[in-house]
Amino acid sequence: MTPMPLRFAVLGELRVWRDGTEVAPGPPLRRTLLALLLARAGSPVPLPDIVDALWADRPPARAVNMVHRHVGELRRMLEPGLPRRAEGRLLLRGGGGYRLLAPSDSVDLLLFRRLVARAREHREVRQAVGVYADALALRRGRTAGCPAQAPEHPVFTELDREYDAVVREAAEVALRGGRAEHVLPALSESAARHPLDEGLQALLVRALAATGRRAEALDVFRSTAGRLADELGVDPGPELVAAQRRAVAGPEPGDSSWRAQAEPAIPEPAAVHPGSPDLPSVAPAQLPPALPVFVGRAAQLNRLRALLDEASAEGGGAAPAVVLSTITGPAGVGKTALAVRLAHEAADRFPDGQLYVDLRGFEPAGRPTRPQDALRGFLDALGTPACRTPEGLDARAALYRSLTAGRRLLVLLDNARDAAQVRPLLPGTPGCLVLVTSRNRLGGLVSADGARPLTLGTLTPAEARSALALRIGAARVAAEPRATEEIVRLTARLPLALAVVAARAADRPTFPLATLAAQLRAAHGGLEAFRDADPALDVRAVFSWSYDALGAGAARMFRLLSLRPGPELTVEDGAALAGVPVSRARALLVELADAHLVTERTPGRYTCHGLLRTYAAELVRATESEDERRASLRRLLDHSPCGLIRHPVTSQAHFVHCPLPTLPQPPTPFHRERIK
Repeated sequence: MTPMPLRFAVLGELRVWRDGTEVAPGPPLRRTLLALLLARAGSPVPLPDIVDALWADRPPARAVNMVHRHVGELRRMLEPGLPRRAEGRLLLRGGGGYRLLAPSDSVDLLLFRRLVARAREHREVRQAVGVYADALALRRGRTAGCPAQAPEHPVFTELDREYDAVVREAAEVALRGGRAEHVLPALSESAARHPLDEGLQALLVRALAATGRRAEALDVFRSTAGRLADELGVDPGPELVAAQRRAVAGPEPGDSSWRAQAEPAIPEPAAVHPGSPDLPSVAPAQLPPALPVFVGRAAQLNRLRALLDEASAEGGGAAPAVVLSTITGPAGVGKTALAVRLAHEAADRFPDGQLYVDLRGFEPAGRPTRPQDALRGFLDALGTPACRTPEGLDARAALYRSLTAGRRLLVLLDNARDAAQVRPLLPGTPGCLVLVTSRNRLGGLVSADGARPLTLGTLTPAEARSALALRIGAARVAAEPRATEEIVRLTARLPLALAVVAARAADRPTFPLATLAAQLRAAHGGLEAFRDADPALDVRAVFSWSYDALGAGAARMFRLLSLRPGPELTVEDGAALAGVPVSRARALLVELADAHLVTERTPGRYTCHGLLRTYAAELVRATESEDERRASLRRLLDHSPCGLIRHPVTSQAHFVHCPLPTLPQPPTPFHRERIK
């Protein structure tokens, strides 16, 4: 069955037509979902983005199921009678969410972008203005969904910004060609929505004066000046003042072409190419503040410092690429702190500036920063006007490479999810240094892009003691050496956990460190002792962001590995615990190692630090039933000699299968029991 012809409008009120007849898109949430799919113009929209658009920060418990139900209803509305798995369906699942493959001539947003591109290609100004006017006329109000929070969702506000940028672009071209009346309605509407935007108000003053409405132009100037003074306490800027003066002066005597010459000639947008010399040269300085407490990492800093000299050498043309380093490691180990420390130290060696972006590869919302969005921020920082920022990842990446050509820049890409997120953000010229931090290994950047990998582990005992001393005072640490050593041990020397405990000690300066050590000890190795109101400092929450990014098989393997006490886990152990072939277990453990949730210390033998193991134990108790845990352990019994041990303090029972000589020595005797 052939799908019925459809037509969509998303630039304003959402509307849908099928076979020329308008159909109701449905209740508010469904309308917002459809608007979101149309706004992404055929690209996949991940489920977390959909949930965020529909419910903001208060999604219901069954939000994902509700999304699936709304998608089903949309399919029935858009393609009635079409079988679910029929060829040619428009609403498809993929990319972790859904996408709508509407033909480009059926969506007003896509038509708007085609018309704008066509207008930019015209060398004749009057023709270009006519095409711009056709594009601007497609909008019928603010782009928005239906729930109250949807109009402020980034997807919809981005469309509004895109439209406003085209309004500015069209107004400048129209003023140059003496055809301001063709864009005046759209310009007036945009200026009304942004009453404090001096650039828009100046364009409106110029356009009104150019069409003979000088009194209205002066009224716009006076009202804008009043708002600037009342709300911001500032005077009008030079652009707005120049527009007002020109409106007052009017045309020169005998000058019949004043409307076309009201302002100096502005190059047509089509004549401006990426990297044009008229784009302003700026030196961005976007680095976040360095942490006040930074200890150790001398060997790692020296390795990174060596790259600085390499970048300087490559700046002279000795090599064809930027110098790229990946800094990877488990959550909370201090990757960003190290990168920021080096970046501040080396900032003066990159006189053309320092760029920074948090790529949010591991966040609770699960929505990494899109490369095109990161590029928009970089282009803004490099002085690209909004009207010249192209749409689409490839176009923005090309402009970014053009603007960075020949410059010496330091680029810090923090918290990356994968190599695909990073590659469009790499400058294309020698003499730049790029630092990438991630919880994943980013092996693709190493193999394909020549990145120099640096893996960060936990602190040494001496570094951990120094970190505590810097945060709470050396005298306090020196006064209680045994308590200090216990805190260092119970935090597994993880910088994030040390910071949480140190903050607690600093808040309670009269408390002995022995009291804090006892609190950690009383938690029996649990993570409650490291809870913090700030999710970014809560150890359990930070671990969860890495865990949530795993595939289902690797997540299960991570949970099950906590069932085996002892310092290491072999591939065969993992296969027995998970009940999978050895080849599958090896692939799952590699995925965990790539995510730095386990470490492959020697070939085929894996371990993880104590706090990660504690987190895995919490998960296995919360996720796997007792029968499932026992079944996993019985498979382990068939794999090698084993028994059941019970800790005399916690009375917690564990199965073990490793030979006794490899077991860690407990502080008190364990009691072995027969497995029943």
